[in-house]
Amino acid sequence: MYISTRSNERLTASKAILKGLASDGGLFIPEVFPTIEFDATWIKKTYQEIAIEVFKLFLDDYTDEEIAYCVNSAYDQVNFEEGMVGFKTFNSLSFLELYKGPTLAFKDMALTILPFLIEVAKKKNNVTDKSLILVATSGDTGGAALSSFMKSGTFDTVVLYPYKGVSEIQEKQMLYYTDERTKAFAIEGNFDDCQNFVKGIFKVYPKDSGVLISSANSINIGRLVPQIIYYVYAYFRGVESGWIKFGESFDICVPTGNFGDIFAGYIAKQIGIPINKLICASNVNNVLTDFFTTGVYDKNRQFKKSNSPAMDILVSSNLERLVYLATGKNGDRVKSLMQDLNEKGVYSLNEEERSFMEEFIGFYADENQTLKSIKTAFDENNYLIDPHTAVAFYCYKNLKMDSKTLIVSTASPYKFPSTIAIALGLDDNKSEFEIIKDIALHTGTSIPKGIAKLQESEKTTSLKTTKEIEDIVYYK
Repeated sequence: MYISTRSNERLTASKAILKGLASDGGLFIPEVFPTIEFDATWIKKTYQEIAIEVFKLFLDDYTDEEIAYCVNSAYDQVNFEEGMVGFKTFNSLSFLELYKGPTLAFKDMALTILPFLIEVAKKKNNVTDKSLILVATSGDTGGAALSSFMKSGTFDTVVLYPYKGVSEIQEKQMLYYTDERTKAFAIEGNFDDCQNFVKGIFKVYPKDSGVLISSANSINIGRLVPQIIYYVYAYFRGVESGWIKFGESFDICVPTGNFGDIFAGYIAKQIGIPINKLICASNVNNVLTDFFTTGVYDKNRQFKKSNSPAMDILVSSNLERLVYLATGKNGDRVKSLMQDLNEKGVYSLNEEERSFMEEFIGFYADENQTLKSIKTAFDENNYLIDPHTAVAFYCYKNLKMDSKTLIVSTASPYKFPSTIAIALGLDDNKSEFEIIKDIALHTGTSIPKGIAKLQESEKTTSLKTTKEIEDIVYYK
């Protein structure tokens, strides 16, 4: 069962996936974390086989056959024609490459399965309403959601992103995957404005409208649970490759904006993966770094657009799930804290709550440090990383951790060509597609198929007001 972080509202997995956000605005979280007695047989399991086993633990009202259907439909060669996941090791450091999907970002790994999870959930609960997926994105989630839900053909999908707040390639990807039922709109403001607007729609959307509204953001447990698989898979690839021994602990370093990916790593630790420290790597919008250092979450600061745009976030929604656990699962306490955040822009944890989070380390990189880290990774290891992964690489290098460390590589460097060009000393005064060719030539790496096809698209930005978007999502 899943419970709201702000009350005692309890739902099965399928109902929580359909609902997305709890009635009180809270996030659903497993009432109890299951555990697994991992053994050596897991070392040879494929990503799909590991996914099935993990889903069996968390999708409490899905049958084994339904889970297998969802996994096999999502994680196939059509969606992942260039492979599933990469695992690169450089001595005590490994990179988990989660950008092999259609939109070249880690979000593909979770979002390709979400339409099937929702499809099964609707059948299980005899829901015949029209499905509307409403998404706020800081860059990568939008393209991955549109790509995933477009293929299903049974969902209306609306993605909102900050105008001039994503990279050119990210925007082109979102627009590429639009049609009559899947739409991407830019709005004035930043990601937090997009996210707050989406949350507001969820709170007031009419229950008798004949429309089932849900989210593809990681506030939906249907997005969060698939991310747990990353860490289970990474651990056993590490054992198989000889990077770590079976049972040996390791740290994870995750570039973090909305706190979903790293919280999934925390859940993986709870179910039995020997993760030691969880390094929360932030960019110049370092609200999480300050939070883990002081116990005070304060969004009252200047929002900064950076060269790692998917992390340009001041309100990390998924942190609420960790705060819920830190308060001893006290929904009233969480509700009060979130009310303080909404009304005052700040909340503070007490000492006991802070001590619960000691396994998390907050650190950040500014824009120049991000650029230097891209160059360092290439110079030292002949390895090309994107700016978000570079933030994590900088944090890892400067924290000087004793344990072996897994960095979650969240996007293809080819999604951010101008930033890569600047970091490597290439001419960035060109179109992004010309820069992409220069990067491939300079680094000896291949341009992903998912980038090459974007040149064919002539779709342009659609800038909307919130009133115009309300008319669309309310089917006026």
